Amino acid sequence: MKRIFITGISTEVGKTLASAICVEALQADYWKPVQAGDLDHSDSEKVRDWISNTRTKIHPNSYALERPMSPHAAAALEGVEIDLTKIQEPDTKNHLVIEGAGGLLVPLNGSDTIADLIRPEYQVILVSRHYLGSINHTLLSIECLRRRTENVHILFNGASHPSTESVILDKTGLPLLGRIDEESEINPQRIRHYADLLKPKLLAL
Repeated sequence: MKRIFITGISTEVGKTLASAICVEALQADYWKPVQAGDLDHSDSEKVRDWISNTRTKIHPNSYALERPMSPHAAAALEGVEIDLTKIQEPDTKNHLVIEGAGGLLVPLNGSDTIADLIRPEYQVILVSRHYLGSINHTLLSIECLRRRTENVHILFNGASHPSTESVILDKTGLPLLGRIDEESEINPQRIRHYADLLKPKLLAL
């Protein structure tokens, strides 16, 4: 069964949207190990609302923190220390989509970051979105990932920006997994649309 880790070049670049699309395409399970903030409308709940298949299981967070901050800081305010040994992949015989929090080097505690959740066997999808500085953030993220795995794939989210995208693809040599256009509304129908587009490439990972 496939294990796909979704990360991004920064926060708010579309990781949860990409996760929902991958979940729907593969009818995979979903797991966000660490959720910081927005517990009343968490990323797990967004994915549940956006998908339409009946096979997916949404697994509980290992850590659900109240404040919308870096996980290490949110945990400290709650008197909690995030322990990597307590973040255990859920037991499932289905495909599993795992969503990170923020970018790769977001700290979980005094020594570990989100990147330390990535196992060598995972297929990693990096979500990139165009903004001033996004080329640098994307290339740095890919350099960080390549220290851990060669299974790195690029997914662009938002309005097309050909010059930015061509620089990223040319400099990294990575193939383009796909694109999510700028959408005014996210609903199960739009998720299904992109799931159908990405499904062949996701199955080939």
